[in-house]
Amino acid sequence: MTGSIEAPVDQVVAAIDIGTNSFHMVIARSLRSGGFDIITTEKESVRLGEGAGEMKRLSPAAMDRGVTALTRMLMVADSHGATIAAVATSAVREADNRQEFLDRVLEETGLKIEVISGVEEARLIHLGVLQALPVFDQRLLMIDIGGGSTEFLIGQGEQMVAARSIKLGAIRLTDMFFADIGGKQGRRKQIKEQAKAAARCRKHVRNLVTPVANDLASLGHTIVVGCSGTITNLATMASVRSSDGGKGSSDDVDAGSGGGSLTLTAAELDELVELLIETPKSERADIAGLDAKRVDIILGGALLLQVAFELFDIQSLTVSPFALREGVLYDRLETGMSSRRLADLRRTNAWRLAHQLDPDAVHAETCAVHALTLFDEMAKLHRFGEWERQLLEMAALVHNVGLFLSHAAHHKHTYYIVRNSEQLTGFTDRELELLALIARYHRKSHPSVKKHAEFARLDEADRHRVRVLAGLLRVAIGLDRGHNRAISKIAVHQGGEGLEISVAPRDIGSDLALEVFAAQERSNLLSAALDIPIEIVTGSGDGNPTSLSDHDAVH
Repeated sequence: MTGSIEAPVDQVVAAIDIGTNSFHMVIARSLRSGGFDIITTEKESVRLGEGAGEMKRLSPAAMDRGVTALTRMLMVADSHGATIAAVATSAVREADNRQEFLDRVLEETGLKIEVISGVEEARLIHLGVLQALPVFDQRLLMIDIGGGSTEFLIGQGEQMVAARSIKLGAIRLTDMFFADIGGKQGRRKQIKEQAKAAARCRKHVRNLVTPVANDLASLGHTIVVGCSGTITNLATMASVRSSDGGKGSSDDVDAGSGGGSLTLTAAELDELVELLIETPKSERADIAGLDAKRVDIILGGALLLQVAFELFDIQSLTVSPFALREGVLYDRLETGMSSRRLADLRRTNAWRLAHQLDPDAVHAETCAVHALTLFDEMAKLHRFGEWERQLLEMAALVHNVGLFLSHAAHHKHTYYIVRNSEQLTGFTDRELELLALIARYHRKSHPSVKKHAEFARLDEADRHRVRVLAGLLRVAIGLDRGHNRAISKIAVHQGGEGLEISVAPRDIGSDLALEVFAAQERSNLLSAALDIPIEIVTGSGDGNPTSLSDHDAVH
């Protein structure tokens, strides 16, 4: 596996993908040359989203299975001395009781899980694909069918041109259309019911995938790549059938063996769908190449892929042996080039969103500069690190994107846009929530546990982060009240009575009364968060600040 991470020789890293159907882990040794040697992989069929209907809740039994599987995986990772990054997808991100699961995993295993959005999932899968297939110079359409969601992406090199994530997956469709078929029904009755359910399933899938195809197909592609278990197993089944007339087992072909990539044609997929519909679930174990752990869910996934083939006019698909976990391995670990590249991606996406929606994005950039200066000057007070610094910068860049909708309550519109934008990739779900809240509290009401449900859902540590970072942002915005970049220097001095923020003008002799007054008016949140009085003063530029009275500030 090739990559661009610069890490010490023999650093061992592990990436865990907590999916709706299966949990996957890959452990690799990173090399100074920028490559990886994969040490081992682990997979467990957990069915975390099974029986959850619309996946609104994780059942106690599913959570038990999840904790047990993660405990075993961590034992393997620990035996190799691996640093671990774990991400969770649709089953966890959609569950109302997801925090119960996350807290339980943290308490019982010590593992902190990152919940990622569907579009971020697509981006990471794309990075995994680029490590497995020679498609960097091609424009690709990527399809990844999971248990609870399906990701579509158009990519060119490392760039994600566009991506969509929809709430369709093999387990979700099975629960919706095929769960009640079987049991005491006769063989003929089962086949008849499966055909009817398949027709309903196709109609449902087509309804949700058609808008995605309308959005993405016009962007063009030269190759189609499929990822993850459902697509890999369907391609394996087709390969086994073509190689020995339908005799053999799923062990005969391994998509990740390195012996050449599997492919799946439209004709082969149509034959497989027909075969699956005409085979009762109790008899599917006899189908050559079908993974025994996918016997009950494969039909829903196959129908989904068949509709995608139809709507995107796909004739052939190439299977990638790498997917989300390899993308996480390449992208998430805080080492060398990976960390810098991720920070650059976040900054670029935030900058792009600001320039699309904020009528004065240059003001937002100035506020970001001021906010970071304040952050650095107050490092000994807040004791935050690079992660919080990046969140503050991104929040400053996007804090006014809500103006695109209206000026009234635009801070609330900003929260909604940031929280739901498909452009802000590179962030985990938690990071997006924090980013959205920091930007939302750049004006008006202070964060309130009693009044604001989103803020109340945070743990106490994240509430403190939001208060401090939003407080810094408020002061920074005040310091560019005239939108004219009037301030050139900011210095912070802590004395016996409080904190003094001294500012100097860009042009000698310029009047900073407006900026000082505005910043002072907006300093209450930061003062409360840090529990220290704050005074904004003007300085002469020679390091000797002079206080500006309220009367002078007003006039």
